[in-house]
Amino acid sequence: MNREKIIVRTSLIGIIANVFLAAFKAVIGIISNSIAIVLDAVNNLSDVLSSVITIVGTKLAGKSPDKEHPYGHGRAEYLTSMVIALIILYAGFTAFMEAGKKIINPITPDYSIVSILIIVVAVVVKIVLGLYVDKVGYKVNSQSLKNSAKDAILDAVISFSTVIAAMIFLTLHISLEAWLGLIISLIIFKSGIEMLKHTLDQILGRRVDRDLSIAIKDTVNSNENIYGAYDLNLNDYGPDIYVGSINVEVPDTMTASEIDKLTRQISKKVYEKHNVILSAIGVYSVNTQDKSAIKMRDKINKIIKKYPTVLQIHGFYINQKEKEINFDIIIDFSDKNREETLKNLREKIEKDYPDYKINITLDFDVSD
Repeated sequence: MNREKIIVRTSLIGIIANVFLAAFKAVIGIISNSIAIVLDAVNNLSDVLSSVITIVGTKLAGKSPDKEHPYGHGRAEYLTSMVIALIILYAGFTAFMEAGKKIINPITPDYSIVSILIIVVAVVVKIVLGLYVDKVGYKVNSQSLKNSAKDAILDAVISFSTVIAAMIFLTLHISLEAWLGLIISLIIFKSGIEMLKHTLDQILGRRVDRDLSIAIKDTVNSNENIYGAYDLNLNDYGPDIYVGSINVEVPDTMTASEIDKLTRQISKKVYEKHNVILSAIGVYSVNTQDKSAIKMRDKINKIIKKYPTVLQIHGFYINQKEKEINFDIIIDFSDKNREETLKNLREKIEKDYPDYKINITLDFDVSD
């Protein structure tokens, strides 16, 4: 079964489960005069809407690439994840308002053992549903399903807290309904904020996943004549849809035809092993024949190590004919004066090598 069908099937299971749970809780909440249970039922209905939106988003994301969208429509899933987060935020806000009204005008709840038992069953159903959806969400890398799973587990916790409040009322005759509803609303709101932040991070562009970055670079470095792989940039066009670029160091003795063969080989391996399209592979030439250039590189490396915020140097090449020293550096984002650090480093190297033009490119720390 393909990814789209798995997500749709899982969402349909969630819709059916939440419709039944919402109906049960609504009836129990009205009969027992419990605002917390009624709010919990409303939250289940919002879960139904979330599942519907997940299905719609998955269908949109599954559309084939076209002239206007050559990389497909995968990012539609991120938009649906954002809509789900906004729905949860709205549910939290309305729950807060209702709970506030009940605090101002309290109503005494009327619980029964049967209603409590039904809520306990609902808790179990929600936990099972949440774990199942979460497992599928990670399996197919669907943020919408992951959000739905988190919401389901949260619902289970909320419902269980309602049971505790009911037991307190039946034993101590203390009503915590309105205050519990207020706490529930804040929990829902907090969950919505976290989901929205995560989704916005995906849309804005996040750092390349550490494990994926290291795996891709290991694959690239496994090729013959590769001295190092750097500057991995990946653009996310939807779940598991990556298009990017990388720079590699190769011996300065390689011919254009050899480099062409090597870069094609790298692109093929990375796509087959990681399902990542490398649309560009930049090439750095490395001095391998000039012993004086190698000594200069070692000395400059020692200078750079004195700067703790300089994370990496790469693409080092000395053009003896033009009297140029070229290399790239990565300075940690924690360094608030990166340009000043670069300036000081350049001046230090120029002092040691006054006859050379120093060309330093400041790269961003985009991947591990």
